Amino acid sequence: MRVIEKFVSINGEGLRQGELAVFIRFANCNLRCSYCDTTYSFINPVYNDESIDEIIDYINKQHVKNITLTGGEPLIQEDIDILIKRLVELGYRVEIETNGSVDIKKYLNDKISFTLDYKLPTSLMEKFMLTDNYDYVTKKDSIKFVCGDLNDLIKAKEIMIKYNLINKTNCLISPVFNQINLEDIVNFLIDNNLNDVRLCLQIHKIIWDPNKRGV
Repeated sequence: MRVIEKFVSINGEGLRQGELAVFIRFANCNLRCSYCDTTYSFINPVYNDESIDEIIDYINKQHVKNITLTGGEPLIQEDIDILIKRLVELGYRVEIETNGSVDIKKYLNDKISFTLDYKLPTSLMEKFMLTDNYDYVTKKDSIKFVCGDLNDLIKAKEIMIKYNLINKTNCLISPVFNQINLEDIVNFLIDNNLNDVRLCLQIHKIIWDPNKRGV
């Protein structure tokens, strides 16, 4: 498997924000978002070819319950289904951060949570969103709307309503870093009565330098 980096940190965003997690970041992505902050995972990526056993051995040595599989796009990684199955069998809490363009159906498991992006207009990747995934999400999962401007916020609300996402799952509004006024997001939530929608800041970019890797 093509591993860009693996490390222990806190979850910077999502439902387990602030909790310890082991991160396994894989190379390559099928999208090219305008604001991507992990371009090193697919532009001339430097990675190690690691076996599933090597990855699991590293995880076992960390004594951390939460595992986050990320990228790039982890669900296009060869043998990712085998790694997921092994981690679930070992009792880990597995979170998969996926860009929302890949079918999650084959990976469904009560022990797995998905954080699916919905790529809004500023990403330039909205046309690739696979909304069939919303048939499978539950309250253990989340849909993350990365917003760069007011039009993104308006579109996020439209998608939440169209697919009944607020009732099905957890809806997160995550700002493009340093691109949108955070107060504007809060005011949008207030003005639109968006109960049960959560503003989710990338706290790892607040704690450390925003460009620092391995955190």
